Amino acid sequence: MENYRIQINDTTLRDGEQAAGIAFNLEEKVAIATYLDSIGVQELEVGIPVMGQEEAEAIRAISQLGLNAQLLGWNRANTADIQASIDCGLQRVHISVPVSEIQIAAKFHGQWQVMLDRLREVIYFARDRGLKVAVGGEDSSRADPSFLLDVAMLAQEWGAFRFRFCDTVGVLDPLMTFNRVRQLVSHLSIPVEMHTHNDLGLATANALAGIQAGALSVNTTVNGLGERAGNAALEEVVMALKRIYGIQTGIDTKRLLELSRLVAKASNSPVPPWKAIVGENVFAHESGIHAHGILQNPITYEPFAPEDVGWERRLVVGKHSGRHLVMSVLQEHGVMLTAEEVQIVLDAVRHEAIKVKRSLTVDELLSLVPQARIYAHAGQ
Repeated sequence: MENYRIQINDTTLRDGEQAAGIAFNLEEKVAIATYLDSIGVQELEVGIPVMGQEEAEAIRAISQLGLNAQLLGWNRANTADIQASIDCGLQRVHISVPVSEIQIAAKFHGQWQVMLDRLREVIYFARDRGLKVAVGGEDSSRADPSFLLDVAMLAQEWGAFRFRFCDTVGVLDPLMTFNRVRQLVSHLSIPVEMHTHNDLGLATANALAGIQAGALSVNTTVNGLGERAGNAALEEVVMALKRIYGIQTGIDTKRLLELSRLVAKASNSPVPPWKAIVGENVFAHESGIHAHGILQNPITYEPFAPEDVGWERRLVVGKHSGRHLVMSVLQEHGVMLTAEEVQIVLDAVRHEAIKVKRSLTVDELLSLVPQARIYAHAGQ
């Protein structure tokens, strides 16, 4: 891939907050927006202005921060929505319209021409008031490809600066995504943006496939927060672009862990330890074979340095640990044992780990040493 710059449009404050049970207050929204801006995220979808007074107040507060990031409000094809965005001080709006038969039937009683007429009216309404307009095709992945292209071409003709391809219910795989996005990219002169959901665990993969097909912008959320199974995770997309394709997004990846923790706290949604990039276990090594390799050369079992994303490497002792790891951890704490003593400690570690169903702390490991020395001495 060419080393061009991909724009990250983070929607943690809109689609991320739409996850069931998530509700950010004004201070949390401001803190998240400020942090995203400070690490170099280029565009923020800050919410739905028409949703209510508290939402509007938060968006207005963010718009008054003087951030470097471009701010975008999410809207239906409704002039009242656009006016609410204007009232919040926004200069860029996203207008979402249904493009699949399923969604058009539900929202426009199957009358696709009415939907197009409404879209044209609202785009003109927004542009007449000096706004920049992006358009999104809700449920693009289940739309008829020809109809989807027609909608995108009309949006471009009416003045949209970008078209969003939405895999709204996460039903595509990367090859299907590539082919559908390639068709849009090959016909449009405006950029295509990816918006992918994780219902089948493919949100990040599909976002990358869309970029490979020529999309120049991608929606993300911190920690993959979002409706149902969530969205493409900011940290995953950014690190995959950097590590796989050598594409720099301008984002300070060393601060991704801190950002993850900020959003996890605000959303009251703990990050699973195995979560890619920011999970607690990402740079934790217990397995004997893996730990032995890491002790010799970290790149044996790490795709990139933990420091790249704000982590530190951890070697932990547990059921799957081997002699080399136990000996190394003990030596770090000034404990030198014979081979027989190390084996006794290792046997005790495995027994305790099964008993407590986790790895052991350093203090727990050290507590096993005196008994191991006694057993070793008694056996001599």
